[in-house]
Amino acid sequence: MPWYKKLHWQIILGLVLGLIYGVIAASQGWVKFTSDWITPFGTIFINALKLIGVPLVLGSLVTGVASLSDIKKLSRIGGRTILIYVSTTIVAVTIGLVIVNVVRPGDRVPEQMRLELQETYSADVERREAAATETRDRGPLAMFVDMVPDNFFSSASNNRNMLQVVIISIVLGIGLIQLPQEKAKPLVDVFDSLSHVVIRLVDLIMKMAPIGVFALIGGTITSVTGDDPSQILQLLGALGFYMMTVVGGMILHIIFTYGFLLKTMTPLSFKTFYQGIAPAQLVAFSTSSSGATLPVTMERVEEKLGASEEVSSFVLPLGATINMDGTALYQAVAAVFIAQSLGMGLSIGAQLTIVLTAVMASIGTPAVPGAGIIMLVIILESVGVPSAGIALILGVDRILDMLRTVTNITGDATVACVVAHAEGELRAPDLSEENDRMVSHR
Repeated sequence: MPWYKKLHWQIILGLVLGLIYGVIAASQGWVKFTSDWITPFGTIFINALKLIGVPLVLGSLVTGVASLSDIKKLSRIGGRTILIYVSTTIVAVTIGLVIVNVVRPGDRVPEQMRLELQETYSADVERREAAATETRDRGPLAMFVDMVPDNFFSSASNNRNMLQVVIISIVLGIGLIQLPQEKAKPLVDVFDSLSHVVIRLVDLIMKMAPIGVFALIGGTITSVTGDDPSQILQLLGALGFYMMTVVGGMILHIIFTYGFLLKTMTPLSFKTFYQGIAPAQLVAFSTSSSGATLPVTMERVEEKLGASEEVSSFVLPLGATINMDGTALYQAVAAVFIAQSLGMGLSIGAQLTIVLTAVMASIGTPAVPGAGIIMLVIILESVGVPSAGIALILGVDRILDMLRTVTNITGDATVACVVAHAEGELRAPDLSEENDRMVSHR
């Protein structure tokens, strides 16, 4: 198969062309044209992925839990999954804190640029502070209350409530385990068929991926720069060390933390793993949403990395809702960066508070674009740093949001492979071109 027919190369081409178009559009004043005629295609692509998110989680997770056949196996897989997710998140936050304290990017922001950024994003700051205040004031157990909905259809109507859908699916799967097989089988077959139908729909939606990625990247560039492309250069120049610190931390986490897990707990080589997961990473980068990327992640992990449907259908939906390593790392770096920029020192105790708060916040962060910045406000407040300081980073947050989503879904896929191998359910992966259904003409 020619290289240009492979999905990941098509997506990369769309990404590069979108970047080029975005710069040209900003320099030529095509912001409104882009908003009216280009960005909608990206929105359609994201909406199509979100559309199948709830049916996919419901069908695959109910089937996955019901197929475990007994509560002991569910407890074993669930316990191992959550333990690894929480452990990698703690490692991610620790890496972020170490690197931000060594590089100290906050010391490099000029006073004038600091004032300009705070003034430019003052309206955004007020809105996000209000959202964070509402979240914080709900009480310490509000997250657990939110896990259990009072209306399933209300939960299923909003992707921000994906954690509720996960809980419902797990409970329903547990209920099916308790039934005699002959009574449970008809309903299990319905959910199994639903999950397979949704996976087939992923094939169709992913044919639009190159166009969707082009539109998303082009729209992002023009929304950040407006009609003046020099604005993004000014932001990148002033906040370059901060961005390099966040990106460097994510790269270290992906290479060493996930690399260690792959090397010691699976038979997969790095090349095999990243070749298999690459299309999902590219979709994650363009959509900035773990939830929207979930259908693609599940298909790649099952068909190209060899994880069983039983394991992936449990581990990946759960990871998309509670495993936010990239987000947690970014929040740790951002909190210390803002404190450094404002000339505030953070004690060891304060930074340990950041570790605990970031880990807990990552569990409750919705798998949608921009949610991490709201949780960051809560983290800042927990260590006494003025939340208005988020104005310093809002200008480049969209770019970093794309990268931390890539980190998040890479972690999900890694843990799925680890758990599948531990359960003896990781078969030899198939990366042959002939079987890459996502780009073949059937």
